[in-house]
Amino acid sequence: MKHDPIASGKRKPVNLSIDTGVVAAARQAGINLSQVSEAAIRDAAKKERDRLWKEENREWAESVNRWVEQNGLPLERYRLF
Repeated sequence: MKHDPIASGKRKPVNLSIDTGVVAAARQAGINLSQVSEAAIRDAAKKERDRLWKEENREWAESVNRWVEQNGLPLERYRLF
């Protein structure tokens, strides 16, 4: 299993309001609401971190791309493919 930089391994009880139909369907299907909720929140947090990183580093990435367009890849002559 990969290291998750978000997870601490500790648990904290929280209150969530979830539609009763969703809860009933999950229970009927044997789905663990805590595990599914944690996975969804982890995924949403990662997507938001990635979005923010891209936004914060957009100018840098664009400048690198411009440099490569103008100069080519520095070690391109050594590529075997």
